Amino acid sequence: MQVNSEPTARESPPRTAPPVHEGAKPRAAVVGHQLSAGDAEKAAALRKMKMLALSLLIAMAVVFVFAFALQEEYPWLQYVRAAAEGGMVGALADWFAVTALFKYPMGIKIPHTAIIPRRKDQIGASLGEFVETNFLSEQVVQDKLASVNIARRAGEWLAAPGGADRVAKEGAAVIRGAFKVLNDDDVQAVIEGMVRKHLLTPPWGPPVGRLAERIFHDGHHHTLVDLLVDRAADWVDENHETVSRLVSDRSPTWVPQFVDGLVGDKVYVEILKFARAVQSDPNHQVRQQIDKYLNDLAQDLQHDPKMIARAEDVKAQVLGDPEVRELASRTWGTVKNALLGAVDDPDSELTVKFKAAVRDFGSRLVNDPELAGKVNTWIGDAAGYLVKTYRSDIAGVITDTVARWDAEETSQKIELQVGKDLQFIRINGTVVGSLAGLLIFTVAHLIFG
Repeated sequence: MQVNSEPTARESPPRTAPPVHEGAKPRAAVVGHQLSAGDAEKAAALRKMKMLALSLLIAMAVVFVFAFALQEEYPWLQYVRAAAEGGMVGALADWFAVTALFKYPMGIKIPHTAIIPRRKDQIGASLGEFVETNFLSEQVVQDKLASVNIARRAGEWLAAPGGADRVAKEGAAVIRGAFKVLNDDDVQAVIEGMVRKHLLTPPWGPPVGRLAERIFHDGHHHTLVDLLVDRAADWVDENHETVSRLVSDRSPTWVPQFVDGLVGDKVYVEILKFARAVQSDPNHQVRQQIDKYLNDLAQDLQHDPKMIARAEDVKAQVLGDPEVRELASRTWGTVKNALLGAVDDPDSELTVKFKAAVRDFGSRLVNDPELAGKVNTWIGDAAGYLVKTYRSDIAGVITDTVARWDAEETSQKIELQVGKDLQFIRINGTVVGSLAGLLIFTVAHLIFG
């Protein structure tokens, strides 16, 4: 295993923390002294592999001692001695190499040993650079997202009842959380500001006049005029005595009563005839005068400064400061209570329609390739932008996190994760060393006899 002990040069300024100095107080540990069940199992496997590698070294030493002592009496033991000697050398060399990664061999501060504890921050910076260069690439992220087809997978999940229910549940939680965070006074102030900006500040006359002009031009007001004329005619028809009394009450006292009755009846009949005429004739002069009056009013609201000022006075009387504040308060309270009641009730119309919309959108993502392609493109572009803009910050999390780790415990944690595999280096070194020692001794014996 080869570890680069020097920091790699970076295009951007390195995000390295100060190196660990000897005798410095350890920083916050990345791992605690209590091992999890998984780590305890790995620790047991690591101890087993260390014991196996050490046993091979001891076995080679025992074989070497006996072969060296008896090689004069049994010449063939020279080959055994050479193999054992090479095995010991290989085992010791690889033990030194593996140990030097995590600690000082036998506590001796030999240069270029205890690489991980001493160079932890530089290794973290190199790891962050490696991730940034090879993984946080805009093209790499976009290609991966394109191969995954997120839109179709998301659509299949959303189209399922469980997916729509989950989205509705999480959405309800978001809404409830938002209402808890939002301050009612602040929201009401925002609503009040919007009302003032978009409803009170602009003059009412011209837009109301333009709207009225379109309504009157298209004749939509005729229905209302018909209703008023019908009601007036019906009232006259049903109130003969009232009309007669009004006439008699306003006649001179010296006029005989029977004359008042005759005049009242005549007035009533004429008024009723007039009302029926207006009612039955769509082109009656009264109707035309009403149309002219309404059209003139629409024009005055748009162009007559006096009429515009009167409209502003009406607006100020209708929507003064107290009324606006009350409107904002009622609006927010109504919206808040309605939403909270809807999201808390799984059978509410809002929740049911929301789930149906989610399922419909999921089905469209599955069955509409064009829509799915657009969604995949949006996701890819958004992910690419985020990676391109913030990849240094994302990779910096690795560097900064490693920099905060305690050097000794970090070394122990890394050894716990990869140490078992590294012990195979010692075992292989023992075997390869034995074969190399045997081969070297055999060749030398053949050459030099």
